Amino acid sequence: MAIFEGAGVALVTPFQEDGSVDYAKLKELVEYQIAHGTDAIIICGTTGEASTLTHEEHLECIRKCIEYVDGRIPVIAGTGSNCTDTAVYLSTEAEKYGADALLIVTPYYNKATQKGLIAHYTAIANAVSLPIIMYNVPGRTGCNIQPETAVELARNVKNIVAIKEASGNISQVVKLMSLAQGCIDLYSGNDDQIIPILSLGGKGVISVTSNVIPEDTHLLVRKYLDGDTKGALELQLKAINLCNALFCEVNPIPVKKAVELMGLCGGTVRMPMTEMEPQNVERLQKAMKEYGIL
Repeated sequence: MAIFEGAGVALVTPFQEDGSVDYAKLKELVEYQIAHGTDAIIICGTTGEASTLTHEEHLECIRKCIEYVDGRIPVIAGTGSNCTDTAVYLSTEAEKYGADALLIVTPYYNKATQKGLIAHYTAIANAVSLPIIMYNVPGRTGCNIQPETAVELARNVKNIVAIKEASGNISQVVKLMSLAQGCIDLYSGNDDQIIPILSLGGKGVISVTSNVIPEDTHLLVRKYLDGDTKGALELQLKAINLCNALFCEVNPIPVKKAVELMGLCGGTVRMPMTEMEPQNVERLQKAMKEYGIL
């Protein structure tokens, strides 16, 4: 059984103006997402600015999120690191808190060979009993999980069960699913490629855009999985301009601004992220207005 089917939100981490984590707003965001049909919450991923959280903040965000959700939908904790020992530590702590699954990004900066990726993921998986979603986003990490590597891990490590594919390389995903023969669950990591990924057997999306349009992102996936491919396509195409605006600067700068414009939480980001350029704020506002959000 898949960890979840549908649209899981890659939740932003709200900060107060002084840069500290705003746990009260985090609770409000969790409630907003659940009320608007999100199928899972992914906490402390890329969009959650995990790379600039201290270990203490990182773990407290995971703990608080699990507490706030209170079993209503799955909570998937981002516990990856470019240091295997750190990833093991974060993962074992998240399991103690009651996370439903883990999202483990590939090592970044130091990267890894394919042999290194197998060792890295195997070590983390052996330290926990939770199901693991591998996260492949080479544009940010400089490290690509080759299809053969993903399949080897899924076949040989019982709790490595899924992959979030954000390579943007549909041909690679085709090869992956051809080799996998059903041994791995697939999630889209790109909001503009939800339908292509679903058409290859994907279970859903781990979505930035769900921070802004959770109901429609959920509905897009649900329609496709229920056989309404035309309705799903209409929603995918309707959201393209918004998706593009949400990625006109490096994620999560635009989506943080979007949730601020919606009045959900402040838009503060941590350095080296910086405030959104004025012309891009205008572009984002226009896309949000066209979609009917503002």
